[in-house]
Amino acid sequence: MKNRIALSLLLMSFAGVSHADLKIGFVNVAKVLEKAPQAAKAKSRLETEFSPRDKALASQVKEIKSLEERLNRDSAVMGEEERRRLEKDIVDKKRDAARAQQEFQEDFNMRRNEELGNLQKRIVEAVRALAKEESFDLLLTDGVIYANDEIDVTARVQQKLETLAQ
Repeated sequence: MKNRIALSLLLMSFAGVSHADLKIGFVNVAKVLEKAPQAAKAKSRLETEFSPRDKALASQVKEIKSLEERLNRDSAVMGEEERRRLEKDIVDKKRDAARAQQEFQEDFNMRRNEELGNLQKRIVEAVRALAKEESFDLLLTDGVIYANDEIDVTARVQQKLETLAQ
């Protein structure tokens, strides 16, 4: 809090403006991220991209369960060689499924981070555009403990982001 007061005082002294002339605003970035139209589009793109792999993984799990049920149900009447082959098949399929799941998660996380990075760049563009259009001297984001509603420009950043989405 002391740093923010010192920053405000420093800006006022260097800029030669009084407190009344200093235009400060606050942006709740988490709220903007949550409501941005680009976020819904990114989520939809990720679902479209990863849905086939997710379904394939679910199919693998279902197949493994089916084989395990068969082993549990029929192991008493199976020959030793057939039972070993089925057990080995189950172990191999579990290993393959675990590897595929890990690759899926890594790929998904990488793409999600990519989409999030692009969205964050768009938000920064919207914040900068709003700051210039409305002549803000200072816009603050995360780390603010309190912001008066009069300086909260989150809704206006959201509107700016929506216009950038079109």
